[in-house]
Amino acid sequence: MVILRKRVADLTELALNRFLARVRRAAGLRGTVNVLVTSSAEMKSLNRRFRGKDKPTDVLSFPAESDGPKQFAGEIAISAEIAAQNARSLGHSAAKEVKILVLHGVLHLRGYDHECDNGEMARREELMRAKLRLPSGLIGRSDLSRASTAEARKRGRRKAQE
Repeated sequence: MVILRKRVADLTELALNRFLARVRRAAGLRGTVNVLVTSSAEMKSLNRRFRGKDKPTDVLSFPAESDGPKQFAGEIAISAEIAAQNARSLGHSAAKEVKILVLHGVLHLRGYDHECDNGEMARREELMRAKLRLPSGLIGRSDLSRASTAEARKRGRRKAQE
């Protein structure tokens, strides 16, 4: 089930439900997934409540309890506002950005964790992005961001030494 509490340009609940079904099949995720597209204020509240971080975030995944019903895989919450900001800065639509976030969330529900899996989730996300015709994913972006930040620091040190 998809709930668009916050509107995203060119994205309907029906279209996101269809995309979610494709992603679940491609990821091999059994069970239903609920997706909430909401405000950054609500994401901040969820992030504070469940992760202890008092700031908004783009996507949160909540896997189903292991002793819960097997037909339910979990829930994903997405900030429409952060998705729109990221989309503008990356040069694609907010609808595509929400789809990227859904893919990322589904992989988390499937059990992947990019913080400790030695790149396994990143590789899987990259393959699925290509299959689903999506632009760069979250993990790849953060790797590129870290690399460009490190390169900028090196350039700054070289200039300072000159």
